[in-house]
Amino acid sequence: MDSQPLSSGRSVPDSHVTHTLEELSADEIYWRDHQVWLEAQGYMLRPRYRPNWVPSWKGEPNPDFFRIEDSQTLGARHLIDATRISDNQMVMLKRVSIHAHPFEVEITKYFSTEPLSSHPRNHSVPLIDILRTPDEDDIAILVIPLLHTYDAPRFLTVGESVEFFRQIFEGLQFMHQCHVAHRDCMNLNIMMDPKPLFPDMYHPISVRMKKDLSGVAKHYTRTARPVKYYFIDFGISRKYSPVNPHPLEPPIRGGDKTVPEFQRSHQPRDPFPTDIYYLGNLIREDFLEVWMLFLDVTVYVIIVMQKTIGVEFMAPLVADMVQADPSKRPTIDEVVQRFEDICRSLRWWKLRSRLIEKRELGYLITFRSVKHYIRTVAHVLTLKSAVPTPRTWPSYL
Repeated sequence: MDSQPLSSGRSVPDSHVTHTLEELSADEIYWRDHQVWLEAQGYMLRPRYRPNWVPSWKGEPNPDFFRIEDSQTLGARHLIDATRISDNQMVMLKRVSIHAHPFEVEITKYFSTEPLSSHPRNHSVPLIDILRTPDEDDIAILVIPLLHTYDAPRFLTVGESVEFFRQIFEGLQFMHQCHVAHRDCMNLNIMMDPKPLFPDMYHPISVRMKKDLSGVAKHYTRTARPVKYYFIDFGISRKYSPVNPHPLEPPIRGGDKTVPEFQRSHQPRDPFPTDIYYLGNLIREDFLEVWMLFLDVTVYVIIVMQKTIGVEFMAPLVADMVQADPSKRPTIDEVVQRFEDICRSLRWWKLRSRLIEKRELGYLITFRSVKHYIRTVAHVLTLKSAVPTPRTWPSYL
């Protein structure tokens, strides 16, 4: 499931935009035309995608679209949010072309079938349902939980980051042990179960807002992040035979375009070391470094700056994971072992220390440090772990 774009937070009074929002796009029409059928399958779409929908703002001179729920369009053409009628649970529907992605349904279903589905090391997105539309032989609609971008709200402590690293390493190890290469496990394809952080959930498109857009969605700002992280989107993934531990596949460029072995040639490559690069580069770009590109009159200048302060202990492992030569990268088993050695070296005060964003201004550092001290005292007194693991594994099936 692709991450959803945030709303701009501004009203859009332009008459052309008003006219556009009053008319469904071709992708929206597809979902509207299947709304009655989806409802019969047990899934209800938002009012905008129901037959005979009339814009609630019609006739208003200057509507505030940021506050109007039925003005919210699709986040991606192949995705739409829905509500499971039986229990009012928010879900996502993903439209998959079997011809274009012949293995996505198979692999998603594979990880959602026992005994794998209940395995605690399984971090593949749960599959709630598979729907086959009556008018399209090539289309399957996957029903999956509504998940949230993994890094929002931001990580507060080193321990929260360590738990994130642990889960994504564990999840990829489990996947590789099942002989599946994800082949696109970059940051947008790792998401989290939002329920422990968002008790009342949020609007699936304007994710900063409440479901009815009446205000900002509340989350537990004074608690840790006891959430489970999931790998999503198996569109270019492959499952291989155990007798072929090092398969060769033509390069397929996923969301991360920086894979070194794909820059030099088009020769087939083992996809398992590429998965290692993806996770290493995720940590490098989202936690350790940010690459800034400046254009001078005659030359491009790239400056590497530190993004956060607190997880520098991951740098040697990450450096090995992103080596240009895939054969020199550690296997996922070696990554997990080295990460466990790193964790054993971390003291409790390090794990409870604040993860500081390098861009923080002076007054913000002071404000957040005071809040962090109060929060830490509360966590110590209530015996909360410095590494917040999920209390229970979510069940969506």
